[in-house]
Amino acid sequence: MPRARVNGVELHYETHGWNGDADVVVLSNGVLMSTASWAYQVPALSRRFRLLLYDARGMWRSDHPPGPYAMELHASDLAALLDAVGVKAAHIAGISYGGEISLQFALGYPERTRSLFVASAVSEVGPLVRAAIETWLSAAESEDPDLLYRLVLATSFSERWVAAHQEEVEQARSRYAALDFRAVAELFRCFLRLDLTPQLHRIKVPTLVVVGEEDVIKPRGYAAIIAREIPGAEFLMIPGAGHALCLERPAEFNTALLGFVAKHAGRANQGADR
Repeated sequence: MPRARVNGVELHYETHGWNGDADVVVLSNGVLMSTASWAYQVPALSRRFRLLLYDARGMWRSDHPPGPYAMELHASDLAALLDAVGVKAAHIAGISYGGEISLQFALGYPERTRSLFVASAVSEVGPLVRAAIETWLSAAESEDPDLLYRLVLATSFSERWVAAHQEEVEQARSRYAALDFRAVAELFRCFLRLDLTPQLHRIKVPTLVVVGEEDVIKPRGYAAIIAREIPGAEFLMIPGAGHALCLERPAEFNTALLGFVAKHAGRANQGADR
């Protein structure tokens, strides 16, 4: 798989549907996800658009440099990755931590953002979210994969989905032992410093904010804040869904993303993408 050197680190990335000149859609991962986590999205989206998937610094197959990490640095990394693959502007989409990177990217690089799709994300860290992520951070600092797995499982899916997917749930457990806990801890600390709400009014691109009705870790009130503060943003709540929407409810997630990007694809005033 290709790697690009950006800002002194190498990022793992993938391209799909890269033949032709269709608009580019960037998919940014959640904090414990990888490019493989988009398995339900790639077949559906790559038939219509060019996809760029990547692991941010500190995640899985990208470099894990010492911290501290910052959302501004993640956004700069993404801008440099777009340069490396020859793309001037793209539709920027992300889930959870990747949604927060996407918000930061739209703020820092508006001319490179054709549209913005933010799922299961927050723009600020309230006391209950902070308390939950601090427990994740403690598990990472203790290098306890089983504890981190159980904490994440308890807040990332609806109870209905977990009960119906026990085999997938158990398969995920083994992946936590392979984590670089130092890097994971830096990612959690970066999230805990998030404070974007006062800046959201500066985002002027078409935006869709999506959240699961039963999201426990980043409840839907945070998505409502994002949608309220970004001028003209659309808001979509998926009934009965938890936090990891792209895995738990891929059909609804894909329909929302495809429809939204298609509505804003090929916008002449956004400029060519290469």
